[in-house]
Amino acid sequence: MEYTILKLGKLAGVSTRTLRYYDEIGILKPARINSSGYRIYGENEVEKLQHILFYKELGVGLDQIKDILDDPAFDVSHALAEHRDQLLAKRKQLDLLIANVDKTIAVKEGRTTMSDKEKFEGFKRNMIDENERKYGNEVREKYGDETVDQSNAKLQNMSQEDFDLANKLAEDIHQTLAEAVKTGDPSSAPAQKAADLHKQWISMYWPKYSKEAHAGLGDMYVADERFKSYYDKERDGVAEFLRDSIYVYTGMKK
Repeated sequence: MEYTILKLGKLAGVSTRTLRYYDEIGILKPARINSSGYRIYGENEVEKLQHILFYKELGVGLDQIKDILDDPAFDVSHALAEHRDQLLAKRKQLDLLIANVDKTIAVKEGRTTMSDKEKFEGFKRNMIDENERKYGNEVREKYGDETVDQSNAKLQNMSQEDFDLANKLAEDIHQTLAEAVKTGDPSSAPAQKAADLHKQWISMYWPKYSKEAHAGLGDMYVADERFKSYYDKERDGVAEFLRDSIYVYTGMKK
């Protein structure tokens, strides 16, 4: 079956503007243009759009999605199985959140009690699950299952005081980076302070610190659109500046 851009948009729940943009960036081209100049999409395009929307739901950026779908080794069956696993993990996370909300409601209504420790433990578990859903595949591929599992265990066992300190360090990193970027020099004192704060922050979560892994994380901040957009949300180039600052800090400048 074939669809015009309007019909496909209604079918998939996306705007025609989005589909035109996908055409412009080459991630989803129409099967053909008819004699009236309308974009026409066939079954292959519908299937491709389904994958695009799946990956977007999982937080993958469009550039990365395009690379995945354009890869000659892309396997539809494997991708669908992966989507299913990710959706099941997301459902598990939502079930945990719903259970936590239900218990909180019960506490407010006086039907049960929940200790501060229970609230905090549930929050950390949700945080781990969310990180796994968003970044698990990439991080596990880069650092290995054992390292990631140890990091998750460290977070789960973290005290409230350490967790508050980690959040404070994250805030300090952003504030220091904002000033450091103005210097334009990754080797400047503010830039190196930001890199040192970043080391302290990741050491709160990592089972063991290494300069190589620190520099590798800086590379990931630039290569992965999701990390890059996090650091570049207020100013373009911050992710690259942090990476270069880490290169200098670790002595692994490339």
